[in-house]
Amino acid sequence: MEFLQSLLSSWPVFVQGLGVTLALTVLTLIFSLILAVLITAMRLSGKKPLVWFATAYLAIIRGVPLIALLFVIYFGIVSVVKVEAFTAAVVGLSIHTSAYVSEILRSGLASVPNGQVEAARSLGMSRMRTLQKVVGPQAIRVVVPALANQAIISLKDSSVAAFITVGELFMTAQRLSAASFEPLTYYSIVSLYYLAIVGLMTLGVNRVEAYFRKRG
Repeated sequence: MEFLQSLLSSWPVFVQGLGVTLALTVLTLIFSLILAVLITAMRLSGKKPLVWFATAYLAIIRGVPLIALLFVIYFGIVSVVKVEAFTAAVVGLSIHTSAYVSEILRSGLASVPNGQVEAARSLGMSRMRTLQKVVGPQAIRVVVPALANQAIISLKDSSVAAFITVGELFMTAQRLSAASFEPLTYYSIVSLYYLAIVGLMTLGVNRVEAYFRKRG
């Protein structure tokens, strides 16, 4: 009974935190995709300096824990210029996620048989034209479902932003549990919120995957 009362009385605060979590997730996906496109282009450019930079970037970002990366970026930026924790969180999460999105993009492009690319080039199509007309439409069937799954991962990763005082869902639970001395209650409640959002997103991902299976 007490749990239900806490759930009902705390929903306005949790909904506010949910809005921050969703904003973090959306911005992270947008900026990480932009970064990933640039890194993928470098990897596939064939120019050694660019390939080396992209390879080193991916190795470092994928090798450093997200929480450590977020702390380095947050305290590094704050030591130079005053920024809000939310901005630092978007930067850190975007950099972290871009390494995984880049791999998704690379896998999608690699899924297209080389023979089709060579055939398009032999017909006089430019590299950009080949990408638009041959590679892109086929690669998107691999990329979009994987990106949809990455969106779920990014939503859960956003909880790390609580450690630099961003008022998202998990931080909301921390503050309520500290004020009420009922950590089990509020961490259970925030888990329900995450389960509900991830469940809805999973349904969306399943629909996206089913759509692309039909098209394949």
